[in-house]
Amino acid sequence: MAKRALPPLPLFPLLQLVLLLLSPLTVRRTAAGEEFPRDGRVIELNESNFQAALGAIDFLFVDFYAPWCGHCKRLSPELDEAAPVLAGLSEPLLLQNGFPTLMLFIHGVPIEYTGSRKADQLVRNLKKFVAPDVSVLESDSAIKNFVENAGTSFPIFIGFGVNESLIAEYGRKYKKRAWFAAAKDYSEDIMVAYDFDKAPALVAIHPKYKEKSLFYGPFEGNFLEDFMRQSLLPLTVPINTETLKMLNDDERKVVLAILEDDSDEKSAQLVKVLRSAASANRDLVFGYVGVKQWEEFVETFDISKSSQLPKLLVWDRNEEYELVDGSERIEEGDQSSQISQFLEGYRAGRTTKKKVTGPSFMGFLNSLVSWSSLYILIAVVALLVLMVYFAGQDDTPQPRRVHEE
Repeated sequence: MAKRALPPLPLFPLLQLVLLLLSPLTVRRTAAGEEFPRDGRVIELNESNFQAALGAIDFLFVDFYAPWCGHCKRLSPELDEAAPVLAGLSEPLLLQNGFPTLMLFIHGVPIEYTGSRKADQLVRNLKKFVAPDVSVLESDSAIKNFVENAGTSFPIFIGFGVNESLIAEYGRKYKKRAWFAAAKDYSEDIMVAYDFDKAPALVAIHPKYKEKSLFYGPFEGNFLEDFMRQSLLPLTVPINTETLKMLNDDERKVVLAILEDDSDEKSAQLVKVLRSAASANRDLVFGYVGVKQWEEFVETFDISKSSQLPKLLVWDRNEEYELVDGSERIEEGDQSSQISQFLEGYRAGRTTKKKVTGPSFMGFLNSLVSWSSLYILIAVVALLVLMVYFAGQDDTPQPRRVHEE
């Protein structure tokens, strides 16, 4: 009996993306005359117009999808909501459907997008790609508009009287993680508003956490970059799925306060005291987490519902943590002195080292972040090839089964 012939599989989106990931230099701009609307509509791409779109659009955000994929269907309305906002930017960014694997093409060069896929957060993240490395601000109104337009999702660095080239250097390096500006002209009212009394000064702002930090120099060597790297995180970091990923890019150890509920009034007061300690100990990250907010995470530090809290420890962001002998528990009263005593004991080496009892830091990260799109796509293509092969080996007709995902 002859083997059954199968219809050709629609592999264009998958194979095209594998090609782009493996050989980004093969993406070339074309001189095709096709026009693409820039009114905020999501554009459908296919084999005939994909290269033309790369050549015609400087900032192109592409969703490589499969019609049968349930994740893709759920992503579609988010893209429809985000598209008009992104098309209205000063540098328009167009969304096109082409698996829900997302790639941003900047002048034809692909960059994998791994951020949030909710419409509002997607807009927030993509605005960073089309913004200049550093904005030059020449008036009080320009400064206010810059801070307002930057929003609250990323830290903001403004150099007052700081050489613009210095700001631009780090603006390029940390473009995806913060906003950067150089203020050339400003009034005393601005100096009062941002709490600096001389120039040059670099102001780091965390709008989301209502925090400001100042740096007066020196502006040579590694001092400036060290301040910027440390200021990418707020002085006190609430530990959650989002900030845990951010800690992956920071080499400092974490002074971790474990609380019963990080949203109650007592916890808020302790976090305020921790913020003062963090300002004077920038070589450490100060974080806090509530058992009520993330029980699975705190259990890795041998914390149970019967544990006496709040508790302080020093975590290496991976598999080990240290308890300071005699200073584990923070009692009510003079908490500032207790935290100072804790830090003194830690720096003196009066600690007991322990291993986390659950997933390590990388284990938690791996549970939050999926494989890279390249490996997913290669696995999918391999699976499809196997399906074709085994279907061809089977002479017996089989009932068709349709899977949503």
